[in-house]
Amino acid sequence: MRLVQFTLENGRRQVGLVEDDGHRLHVLKEVSRVYDLAMEAGRLKVKLETLIADRLSGQTVDYARVIAEKRLLPPLDHPDPAHCLVSGTGLTHLGSAAARDEMHHQAASADQSALTDSMRMFQIGLDGGKPPAGQIGAQPEWFYKGNGYGVVAPEQPLTWPAYALDGGEEAEVAGLYVIAESGVVMRVGFALGNEFSDHVMERQNYLYLAHSKLRTCSFGPELLVGDLPTDIRGQVSLRRENRELWRSPFLTGEANMSYAISALEHHHFKYDLFRRPGDVHCHFFGTATLSFAAGIEVRPGDIFEIAAAPFGQPLRNPVQASGDREVLVTVETL
Repeated sequence: MRLVQFTLENGRRQVGLVEDDGHRLHVLKEVSRVYDLAMEAGRLKVKLETLIADRLSGQTVDYARVIAEKRLLPPLDHPDPAHCLVSGTGLTHLGSAAARDEMHHQAASADQSALTDSMRMFQIGLDGGKPPAGQIGAQPEWFYKGNGYGVVAPEQPLTWPAYALDGGEEAEVAGLYVIAESGVVMRVGFALGNEFSDHVMERQNYLYLAHSKLRTCSFGPELLVGDLPTDIRGQVSLRRENRELWRSPFLTGEANMSYAISALEHHHFKYDLFRRPGDVHCHFFGTATLSFAAGIEVRPGDIFEIAAAPFGQPLRNPVQASGDREVLVTVETL
């Protein structure tokens, strides 16, 4: 079961269930946000699928037209974007440490004392990232990405700010959550994501990782309700001037990860401030595939496309420059 948020031609928000053929969206009646539906499911203590089945209206719309007219919305958002926290974990996938190490121009050795911090963190995940049921596993790397103001809808441009050194894709799966009025964490589902980052800045010094992550991002267009398949095989590509410049497969799902999804969720939501009733969370689970690691230099105007069969339509976003020079921000004394 997959959900899409979009607008009608008059601008009114709608939620649609992707029909089996993938060509039409079955509009849900009296629902303008997945958020409202999820919060209602939490209050009533019923499955989201049950509410969706009860809200089918009989009205359908042409999905391809919604995409072509750029009327897609992120598949989960909050009425107040400040109450949507975007975060993520890195070094979670088999092969992700090698990509990070290459980015930092470091060589690992069999001698533990010569391992980079990235390789040490990756080894921690290999050793304890998938604990037995009921046990708490190893703590992963974690980063803050921003809030809902930095979330870009599918088909809309990711911003290359004037102070950026790079704008590279990160093809990932994102977990989407709401916090119930009781404080219980509720997973609404999963979506394809582009955790857009500045890899040149990160390469200068890995302590710039936090700065490199403060960029716009995108996820969707479809929200997959239910469990995440354990083995997901997708494709990520980059187009420039109407031709494909680069393409690569990417693997995700727990079969291709050094951590269990439940372990990553625990180490995010164990913090009380991340369990505030009513909040939305988008948490990126990491990747091992980067065009940057393949030597590709992204430019404004390029278009990213991320696709994987369980998620229906691909996630596409162009890159757009926001200015040609950095402007000094001044602070006034009161």
